[in-house]
Amino acid sequence: MNRITRAALAAPAMGLVGVLALGGPAFAADGSVQAQLSQLNGSGASGTSMVTVSGTTITVNLAARGLVADQPHAAHIHFGADARHECPTMADDTDKNGHLNTTEGGPAYGPVVVSLTKTGDTSAKSVLAIDRYDTANGGKISYERGSITVSQEVADAISNGQAVVVVHGVDYNHDGKYSGTAKSDLDPKLPTEATDPAICGVLSASQMGAMPNGGAATGDGSTTGIEYAGLIAAGSIALLTGAALVSRRRLVPTRR
Repeated sequence: MNRITRAALAAPAMGLVGVLALGGPAFAADGSVQAQLSQLNGSGASGTSMVTVSGTTITVNLAARGLVADQPHAAHIHFGADARHECPTMADDTDKNGHLNTTEGGPAYGPVVVSLTKTGDTSAKSVLAIDRYDTANGGKISYERGSITVSQEVADAISNGQAVVVVHGVDYNHDGKYSGTAKSDLDPKLPTEATDPAICGVLSASQMGAMPNGGAATGDGSTTGIEYAGLIAAGSIALLTGAALVSRRRLVPTRR
């Protein structure tokens, strides 16, 4: 194979290697993940959360409705290496009282790794800092906080779809406040209504750059790989160009 033919083949091959390298796992840690938050314990609440990861810093957006109105609602990101990385079901109701408390949900979503407080500390130490969590005015919460520093393990867990968002606080007896004789499994000074999980969702990969607005779109709608479409097209052109050069070389008679 002469030098011209070798060069024609090498150029598109190197271009394709470059394209593949840009789409490799080095970029996997950063990006956005999203969770649809569904009711637990018959709360009737729902919501959406988005977490943007940049290195070991995260930005969290959370919107929820149907919560206990005008009451504070603790909210957390949960993760445990040994957890199932999912929301609990009534099969996790180990004491069979018809309700899931935070501890019973642990095998599904793991321990708290980020406390979604409005101010101050965001570590697991603030899991019950009730005065620093959002109050659901009219049953709604709209939360946003950036520059939250997490460990590399937690950042990776969030990016890899292994973290779970949980918002706590239910009203079993429908009196509009946290009450009742059953005590919290986290703090016996509190009623269980104050700390039992109300909504839950697993954070998973999202191509969206902002919190969703309006109804969910129908159809597949996948945008996976679109961000690399231009690069892939460039690699394809390089391959076709190289092939054309080789073909042309073969058609030109060799001078003796």
